[in-house]
Amino acid sequence: MKKIVALLLALVMVFALCACGSTPAPAPAATEAPAENAEPERPHFDKLTLEFVPSKDADVIIAGTANLPELVQAEMARLGYDIDEVDITVGTSYDATGEAMSAGSIDIGWLPGGTYALYSDDTDVFLTATRNGLSNDSTNPADWNGEANATQKNGPQVTFYRSLIYAAPSAYGKQLAEKVNNGEALTWEDLDGAKWAVQKTSSSAGYIYPTMWLMENYDGKKISDLSNVIPLDSGYGTAFSYAAAEQVDVIVCYADGRNDYEASWMLPTDQQDETGKQGMGRSENIWNELNVIGVTDGIYNDTVAISKASPYYTPEIVAALQDCFINIINTEEGKAIFDVYSHTGYAKAVDADYDGARAALTAVDG
Repeated sequence: MKKIVALLLALVMVFALCACGSTPAPAPAATEAPAENAEPERPHFDKLTLEFVPSKDADVIIAGTANLPELVQAEMARLGYDIDEVDITVGTSYDATGEAMSAGSIDIGWLPGGTYALYSDDTDVFLTATRNGLSNDSTNPADWNGEANATQKNGPQVTFYRSLIYAAPSAYGKQLAEKVNNGEALTWEDLDGAKWAVQKTSSSAGYIYPTMWLMENYDGKKISDLSNVIPLDSGYGTAFSYAAAEQVDVIVCYADGRNDYEASWMLPTDQQDETGKQGMGRSENIWNELNVIGVTDGIYNDTVAISKASPYYTPEIVAALQDCFINIINTEEGKAIFDVYSHTGYAKAVDADYDGARAALTAVDG
């Protein structure tokens, strides 16, 4: 019994000594927990360049879009993109804007369908404009003439517009208008005897579709076949001023052009209307003096396009830009800004939407 007790005491002392001399295992090294809810770095850009074609007077466009840069900055920031500066310019011509986008010196341009078709190798459409349809959409030119037929911009939202061929109040222009208003068909000789003012060859309403109207009605003849044509680089305001001064007999313009120049038409030449258009000094209203003698087929609406050389040309940023401009134009301030182009809304678009515009351009150039 004594031996058993002694043995147990010895074992207890051995275990106690082992416990006292042991070294505890080191604790695992602490690792820094990742920050919760850490946001990725936001994309940041120094500058976004926007350019409008001169389908209206440049100073009118600049004045009308003066607040657009800050709206774009705010909306793009809300969508996750910080932009230090948004710059707006007006191209010296439709082609100048297309060429600037092709070169990558302009990021985003507001291009008519024909201009886009011409430069679509280097640009990509992402929005199509919608606009209020007009109260008149007749293909009979006489239905557009006279104060009683003054067009109103109160129709449903549409994705197309028309170009009209107008007879100026010159002596020869009045002869053309009289024939049309009497229900007589104009001959090629009638039109060839007139002095025409047209826009650059990439302008849908100012050249391409009027050319197609001639081709359809006069055995394939084009604007380039007319004997006396003045090409204009400075937009429709110049065309209307030429008509008012009776320097030309025929001009071509989008269908609501008379609405845009109604006020300035009868103002003294040393005054401006509320949008900055210079007075043209006529004594009779534009609806009675500027008569329609031709109506083109429908033209797919203007584009908002992006340069393929732009740093913004990625699927994610293009999607944000689509949302940006749609959201802006759906505000009262945005509607007022884009009214300068008669745009009342934007719809998402793809390049194939403008296959018809490319076909028209090919037909005109062919």
